[in-house]
Amino acid sequence: MRTDLPTDVLATFDHLFAQAAAVGEPDPTAMVVATADAQGRPSARTVLLKAHDARGFVFYTHLDGRKGRELQANPQAALLFHWPRVQLGVQVRIEGDVEIVADAEADAYFASRPRGSQLGAWASDQSETLASRETFEDRLADVERRFDGQPVPRPPRWSGFRIVPRAVEFWYGAQFRLHERHLHERGADGAWSVRMLYP
Repeated sequence: MRTDLPTDVLATFDHLFAQAAAVGEPDPTAMVVATADAQGRPSARTVLLKAHDARGFVFYTHLDGRKGRELQANPQAALLFHWPRVQLGVQVRIEGDVEIVADAEADAYFASRPRGSQLGAWASDQSETLASRETFEDRLADVERRFDGQPVPRPPRWSGFRIVPRAVEFWYGAQFRLHERHLHERGADGAWSVRMLYP
């Protein structure tokens, strides 16, 4: 069963993404990712989109942090982009299943990160209790010494998640809350359909 995004969905997303950059959105890659734990309790936070193509939308994190644990226990997520400066405001809502990216893909992205970000990934026990800021700074200094003069490899429990969409909604703001909404959905047979929604 094919799960690739339809070309019109990708083209629409890319067009809006380019508009967001052109009109000066502070960071067009910023997206809210919503997860739920094994008991169904929800959680949301802002992350940065690092790749997207017909397979889905990718961000990177520690697999053992809260969102990493939740996505492994309940591999479903929702994403939300909000670009208020585009037209009269645009939102893109994405819901789908989640998979961990291949090691080679994670390695390539990690190698492209600034060295400070690479070192921080080693120093941080993401989402765990931190006794003091000084503790973290000491850990960072230890990591800097450990990798002094050599490339920083990807930590073993640091990788990316790809959201494989089953639904993508483009929401276009309008005056008097007369918004326009286009919902693309993937059926059980893998085929995509599109319909409009009332605002």
